[in-house]
Amino acid sequence: MKEGEGPTLEFKRSTGELKEGMRTLCAFLNSKGGAVLFGVNRRGEPEGQQVAEQTLQEIAAAFGRFEPPVNVQVGRIKVRDGREVIALRTGANHESVPFTFDGRAYERIGNTTRKMFQGRYESLLLDRAHARRRWENQPSVDIKLSDLDREEILRVRETAIQQRRISAGTSTKIGDILDRMGLRRDGVITQAALVLFGKKFLPDYPQCMLKMGRFRGINVLGDILDNRQEHMNAFAIVREGMAFLDRTLPLAARFPEGKIQREDRLPVPPNALREIILNAVMHRDYTDAGGFVAIAVFDDRIEIRSAGMLPPGITIDMLSGPHLSKQRNPLIAEAFHRTGDVEIWGRGTNRVIEECKAYGIEPPIFEEKQGWVVVTFRAGIGPIGSGAMTNKTREKTREKTREKILRAIMAAPAINTAELAVMTGLSTKGIEWNLKKLKADGLLKRIGPARGGRWEVIR
Repeated sequence: MKEGEGPTLEFKRSTGELKEGMRTLCAFLNSKGGAVLFGVNRRGEPEGQQVAEQTLQEIAAAFGRFEPPVNVQVGRIKVRDGREVIALRTGANHESVPFTFDGRAYERIGNTTRKMFQGRYESLLLDRAHARRRWENQPSVDIKLSDLDREEILRVRETAIQQRRISAGTSTKIGDILDRMGLRRDGVITQAALVLFGKKFLPDYPQCMLKMGRFRGINVLGDILDNRQEHMNAFAIVREGMAFLDRTLPLAARFPEGKIQREDRLPVPPNALREIILNAVMHRDYTDAGGFVAIAVFDDRIEIRSAGMLPPGITIDMLSGPHLSKQRNPLIAEAFHRTGDVEIWGRGTNRVIEECKAYGIEPPIFEEKQGWVVVTFRAGIGPIGSGAMTNKTREKTREKTREKILRAIMAAPAINTAELAVMTGLSTKGIEWNLKKLKADGLLKRIGPARGGRWEVIR
């Protein structure tokens, strides 16, 4: 009391000011907690008051006018001549913020209690609902362990161990891994687990989709030269998205200063493209069943789109400068963090900008358009050339991919398709297509069964 009133302490002469005291208690609940003392004057001197049974009943009744329900400690301190100081104390309860008293929310500014602005109240209300009932932590619909990609889960476990972001002693049982990652609760598989490791998405989860398109010209009215859409899990979306860009974007040759070797490179740094695809997968709004991630390539740019606006508290301007990480889907983001794909420190977009500047191209443009986040890389993709040149470029890319696969197999003959997909950046379907082609060309053969067998490269 000697320190006087402040952000966590308020004096009232008596419970004749009960309503005002409860408003202050509401403000304390909405911040760090605090205490309201009845029977203390403004100078901090304890005068006390008579405390009858009716006084305590009035206090108890006032507690019932808080929403959500509150937990308040009630203390009685004897002063003199039968008079007492009543102390109402509450701690911080961030999960239940914002609190209201008589239907209004209050906040504490210094030693003053005031009504909370409506915008602030609505923002806190959204945060509370998001923390408790996010789409990602709700039970999945009719999903069993057998509906999840076992190889993908084991790959994530192994990579997370290598990154030292999960214990090396973590069980290899699929259910135990999900429990360790917070993706299964009381034996129930969450929707985050389905997004990350699912194999089947229709009819209940159509939003787990990647759209990829190459358009002639500078808008979607031009000829569609390549058009694909597939339902797949989040890790596969990142791999397949990068594989699509790798085979779609032209390679440009240059000779770096001071070197005699030619350097082939894409119009946009691959690390920047991958970072934006990762952001699109992690931070999109999965509540929209009609949403998806889209990669569109035009003659003058690459657009990466994801359903939903930016999380509350994050603006477009913030993305181009230092900002804190605010995750819409923390369970999904944490899975990518465990594999070392992201840092979740809010530096991703800044690294993208730095990558582009170092590459000699303009930084991307970040926009919110009609309920979507759109990231645009301006680059000279150029019109599609003659059919012979297009086929030649694609064949060159395929040859490089097959060489990667063959080198990986020679280094580890027992390698599986999921591991090959990680090493090459292709989807498992893309790996299977290439393996079939290599076998048909007489460059590869399988020895033994699908499980437990090995590959042999034929030279």
